[in-house]
Order: sequence, then C-alpha cells, then structure tokens
Amino acid sequence: MLLVVGCATAGPRSVTSPDAPRALTGDSPVQVSWTDPAQFTEIRNSSNRFEAQSGNWVYQLADSLRKSAVKRLPPGQTLEVQITDIKRAGDFEPQNGPRGNDIRIMRDIYPPRMTLTFTLRDASGGVLQQGEEKLADMGYLSNGGLRSNNDPLRYEKYMIDQWLRRLLPTEGR
Repeated sequence: MLLVVGCATAGPRSVTSPDAPRALTGDSPVQVSWTDPAQFTEIRNSSNRFEAQSGNWVYQLADSLRKSAVKRLPPGQTLEVQITDIKRAGDFEPQNGPRGNDIRIMRDIYPPRMTLTFTLRDASGGVLQQGEEKLADMGYLSNGGLRSNNDPLRYEKYMIDQWLRRLLPTEGR
C-alpha cells in the first residue's frame, strides 16, 4: 500500500506576496477589494512583521465582509468596498521576554481598526450612499460572546458586522 501525503496551500503564506489577491472574485452584488497590505498599519507598525503579514487574513476579512453584506443587502442593490487600512485587535509585546514577540496580546489599548471606502447603489446603478468609514471597536474586549470564539479574526469580523448593520438595516423588509 502506498500512502501519499501532500500539502495543499490555501493561498499565499503572506498577505504581502506579489501573487496574493487584491480583490475577491466571483459574481456577487458585493465586490470587495483592498490596497497593498504592506501599507496597512497592522504590518507597518508591528513589532513582529513576520507574524503580522503571515497567513491570508486580509482575504478572510474581505470574504467575511462579503458574506455578511450579501445577507443584508436588499435585492437589486450592489455594494462596492475597498479596504484601505487594517489594524487587527491586539499587538505583539516583545518586552515580555523572548517569546513575547510571537504572541498577540489583547489589551484595551490595541482595538481593531479598519478604514474603507464604499459605494452603495440601487438597482438602476444610482448611488444611494458612498464615503469613507473609519471603523474602530474601542470596547472589543467587552463583547462577552466573542471570548469563547476561537476565530483569530473574531474582533475584526464583529466590527465589520456592526458597520454593516448600520449601513444595511434589515428592519421593514
């Protein structure tokens, strides 16, 4: 019997890789793109750039934004979002010893933040709303239900969902 073990990659190892996507693909009423993650606060100001840029967290946040928006978007409307900056919740604290640079510490002084531009259009393409949003969840550690969630992007996703609830209220539909 022959056993073959392979390693499938689920995307780039670094959000700053030249081959990393800069937009979600596919047919959807919600289009999400992002600028160069190397310029995001999360990476520029990190004391552990390797950890800050590892994985594909920008794509995961964009995908979560799209899925949440699609559920809330009224039929016929479209939403275009461009993410221009992200600072994830928590930070690395190298002053806490040799392993402190490898562990993301959650403190009130490290809230998640995101800057994005958006255009919400009606079925005929007319602009309903557009602008720049600077999202921040200063009380992210007080969101009790999120503490038991093991998703490393739970605070950022919650912040995005709160913005979408304001932009796309579902009452009256």
